[in-house]
Amino acid sequence: MQNPETNEDFDERPTFNEDIDTPAIEEAVRAMLTAFGENPDREGLVNTPKRVARMYPELLSGYRTDVHKLVNGAIFNVTYDDMVIVRDIEFFSLCEHHMLPFVGRAHVAYIPNGQVIGLSKIPRIVDMYARRLQVQERMTRQIADFLHDLLKPQGVAVVIEALHLCAMMRGVRKHDARMTTSSMLGSFRKSINTRQEFLDHLDRGAEPLRI
Repeated sequence: MQNPETNEDFDERPTFNEDIDTPAIEEAVRAMLTAFGENPDREGLVNTPKRVARMYPELLSGYRTDVHKLVNGAIFNVTYDDMVIVRDIEFFSLCEHHMLPFVGRAHVAYIPNGQVIGLSKIPRIVDMYARRLQVQERMTRQIADFLHDLLKPQGVAVVIEALHLCAMMRGVRKHDARMTTSSMLGSFRKSINTRQEFLDHLDRGAEPLRI
């Protein structure tokens, strides 16, 4: 996918079939229920395969997001060159290892270099990458790279904190363990003071994650 103004790629999308095969999902869910020892024809489960098949296009809609429609021209020329921060962006994603949810907050900052993006677009960018089969580390870098390629700012910083149900419900079963990842580009990587200013903002009013 390319930025029409610069002809440069700003969304590295995975190979993916654009059309979800909902009948195949229904069949697979029915087979799983049978494998679990359940009766897929009992009253509570008879429509479960259809419900699951309708659910996944929504949960995985990030694969099909048109980035040009997402941005929709909301890039504006400015002389402002101080830090812009959008924090506490709630998101829901699916871990690609177990297909269980991980949920949390993303904190995104950038220092403009002549251009800013509309406020509502940053949460939409987070959602675009969250609504895929993901690992948190890759998602963090994808958000940072996207904004860096789109705006050519002086720097971009992304910090994500999340709770992973694959660690809470199974395996180690640590309910309160949370994962934090970060990606620092440009001035946020080069300047300790810039990075610290961003992190200081995050410390103010921080609240614990909850499910």
